[in-house]
Amino acid sequence: MKIQEIQEEIIDEFAMFDEWDERYQYVIDLGKSLPLIDEQYKTENNIIKGCQSKVWLHADQKDGNIVFTADSDAILTKGLIAIMIRVFSNQKPEAILEANTDFVDEIGLKEHLSPTRANGLVSMIKQIKMYALAFSAKN
Repeated sequence: MKIQEIQEEIIDEFAMFDEWDERYQYVIDLGKSLPLIDEQYKTENNIIKGCQSKVWLHADQKDGNIVFTADSDAILTKGLIAIMIRVFSNQKPEAILEANTDFVDEIGLKEHLSPTRANGLVSMIKQIKMYALAFSAKN
């Protein structure tokens, strides 16, 4: 599935909820389904700088696609990185680099997150794109 299609799916899912409390709960639930990062990757090098909570992000390349795994020590943040992984994992580096992240605004995440969490979300996206850039340069 293409990045844009996954983003549209997420927009549709968030549209089902009228209240922000329900959306927050949904983000938390998504975090519970996050494929866990291998303990060996929970290192200082894999921590995303700029996040209030600890967020570990690891990337591998399989068949030309980047596969991300992650974890966080905060339940809401775990949900946020789960959304990003759903969008960007198993995609080609070039597709990740070209993708826009307007869907984040469309589902209202940035405006309903605290400034520090919103900055953390931007840092997550930046780190995902940095991995894509690194794998793209390596190819």
